[in-house]
Amino acid sequence: MLGCMRLPIRVRDISSDEKSELASLYRQSKDVRIRERTLIILLASEQGLTAPEISKIVRRNDQTVRSWIRRFNAEGIQGLYDKPRPGGPARVTEAYRERLLVVVRQRPRGLGQPYSLWTLQRLADFMAEETGIRVSKVTVRRVLADHDIVMSRPQHKVSSPDPEYAVKKRRSKSSETA
Repeated sequence: MLGCMRLPIRVRDISSDEKSELASLYRQSKDVRIRERTLIILLASEQGLTAPEISKIVRRNDQTVRSWIRRFNAEGIQGLYDKPRPGGPARVTEAYRERLLVVVRQRPRGLGQPYSLWTLQRLADFMAEETGIRVSKVTVRRVLADHDIVMSRPQHKVSSPDPEYAVKKRRSKSSETA
């Protein structure tokens, strides 16, 4: 079973500039993954800990620890960052975002629309016509939520121009309960 034993992996020699950059990155990064990866490198280089020892501290398997040490050795500090992931470019541009925030704060009729309340679908349709960028109502909701704007369901209120409407409405409600 000696063939299964792994050789200890070591962090390459780190310059004093890299050490201070790693320490700064560990203290200041708000990204938890970057902090964890930086900690792995710091523990390996400053404390001389092995991958299995580090894995117990950071609660990752030792293969993950080895991967990050290998990547750091090959690419330096930039290797600790995530690589771009596949997928299309974001459809929502900054200009789209800004225009949506202006539009949602205006009345639809003021923009030539035949309704008096915005819904997420109406906003998505209006913005598609205006900008040529078609996104789902879920995407519109996310963009608005990023700016603390929440669309609620429209409240339908029955009213009438009849001056006696309130009296008649009360009468009909009292006859329903009787």
